[in-house]
Amino acid sequence: MSTGRSGQVFRWRTAPACRAALIVFLDFEATSLSKKSVPIEVAWVFEDGRSHSALIRPAADWDDWAADAEAIHGISQELLASEGVPVEQIASEMVEVLTGHELYASAPSWDGKWLSVLLRSAGFPRHALRLGKSRDAFVATARELTGATITETELSKLIDGIIEESKAAIPAHRALADAVLELTRWKLVREAAKKRMATGG
Repeated sequence: MSTGRSGQVFRWRTAPACRAALIVFLDFEATSLSKKSVPIEVAWVFEDGRSHSALIRPAADWDDWAADAEAIHGISQELLASEGVPVEQIASEMVEVLTGHELYASAPSWDGKWLSVLLRSAGFPRHALRLGKSRDAFVATARELTGATITETELSKLIDGIIEESKAAIPAHRALADAVLELTRWKLVREAAKKRMATGG
């Protein structure tokens, strides 16, 4: 149970034991890359393709904003005010939906910071949800499929190649598109590993 800034009580629970843990890729857009930056959009996509995205209405004490960042992601303060979801609501939904799953992000040092800001602003423990690095998910999946038949150097080269080849000519800089890109890369790594095993390398 958690109490948000408004005094509203949110109840949350851990994932049922019967629910299988899935890989989930998550991404945030934020006000800037400064120490005071805060999240303004979040999206996640499960390995089975289910996804969700939401604009985040800034909390009352969130005052960071950068015009150059807005020019990149295209999310205005007016849009957040009119269509953003309250911090307490989106944080509660994330804890409810994502607890018990394996969460990954392309840049967990940044995305983890914004996740922590969001959770704490809503009254949740900062580590109610934890993020791993997408690349670790790629490596684990490939290694699970190939076992010891591929060296660390070969595995790194395979993953690096997929990441490079899947880069968008013009980055979307929106949370859902970026999360989906990580899922796409994970699937490409999985298929490449399967193909390698089927063809003997």
